Amino acid sequence: MSLDRKTRDWLSTHFGKSVKFDEPMARHTYLRVGGPAEAFITPDSQKDLVRLIRRCHDRSIPVFVIGDGTNLLVKDGGVAGMVIVLTRCLKKIYRSAQTGREVVVTAMAGARMQALCRFAIKNGLEGLNFAVGIPGTVGGGIMMNAGTAAGAIEGVLESVKIMASDGQMQRIDRDSLEFSYRKLNWKKLAADIGVALPVVIDGRFRLNPSDPQKLKKEARELLQKRKNSQPLKTASAGCFFKNPATGKSAGEMIDRAGLKGCKIGGAQVSTMHANFIVNTGSASAADIFALMELTQEKVAKMFDVVLEPEVKIIGH
Repeated sequence: MSLDRKTRDWLSTHFGKSVKFDEPMARHTYLRVGGPAEAFITPDSQKDLVRLIRRCHDRSIPVFVIGDGTNLLVKDGGVAGMVIVLTRCLKKIYRSAQTGREVVVTAMAGARMQALCRFAIKNGLEGLNFAVGIPGTVGGGIMMNAGTAAGAIEGVLESVKIMASDGQMQRIDRDSLEFSYRKLNWKKLAADIGVALPVVIDGRFRLNPSDPQKLKKEARELLQKRKNSQPLKTASAGCFFKNPATGKSAGEMIDRAGLKGCKIGGAQVSTMHANFIVNTGSASAADIFALMELTQEKVAKMFDVVLEPEVKIIGH
C-alpha cells in the first residue's frame, strides 16, 4: 500500500468529503468492474488539484488521473495510490480566440466530450460532429485521440495545456504532439519537454462557422447510427480492441472467428457488435481479461493478427 496514516490524515483534512478511501472502482467505470482505489479524490478547484499533484510528487505516491472511466478497465486487485477525477475542477468550455473565420474553443480536461459537441453545435461551429455520441471527458479524448471513421481529435486540436508534477503549467502546440490511432504518445511528449507525470488541463480546438440547424441534423443522424449498431444500453468500455492498420476491422475478425455471444462468467462478446465486450451484470475484471485473451488467441490463430486493446488497463 502507498498511503501511510499521515497522508490519509492530510487528505481528510484538506479534501473532506471530496476524498474516499478504499473506494471500489466498479462504481466509477462504464464496465462496472474493478477493485478498490486506496484514495479516490474529486478536487473542487484547480488550486486543489495543483496542491494534490505536488504532494503526490513529493512523497512518490502513484497517481492515476481519470475522467468518467468510459474507456477504463481496472483489475480486481484495485489501484495503489491515488485516483484523481477532474470532472469537478476542470469543466469550463468557452470561446478563446478567432482568427479570420476560424474560431478557437477551449475545453477543460474534465468537461464531457458531449458537452463540447453541444457547445459547438449551439454556436454554429463545425469540426466536432465526428465525436457526437463518444462518451467520456475532453482530457480522456485527447489522451486516447478519440474518434470515429469520420475524424479524430488530432484533426481539430490546436494545442493542449499540461501541468507538470511541480504544478507548473505549459502549453504545447499541435505540431509538437505525436498522435497515432487512438493514442497520444504521452511518454515521448513527457521526455521531449522534460516533464514527469504531466496532466492534461485543457485543449484548444480550431473550428469553422456553420449552420447550427445543419449541424444538429447531422448529429441526430450520427447518434441514431450509433444506437442502431452498438450495445449502448449495456455496460461496456466501447470498442474493446483497436482496428488493425490494414485489412478487416477488429469487429469483423472477432465475428468471423465465431465469438459473437461468447461468454466467460459475466463477460460477453456483444451479440450486436463483436468489438464490444459487455458486462452482463455479474462480471469481474478477471472474466473480462479471460474473454479478452480468448478473443486474441482465436483471432490470431485464424487471421495471424494480434488484437491490441483500445481500453486503458490499470491496477493490480
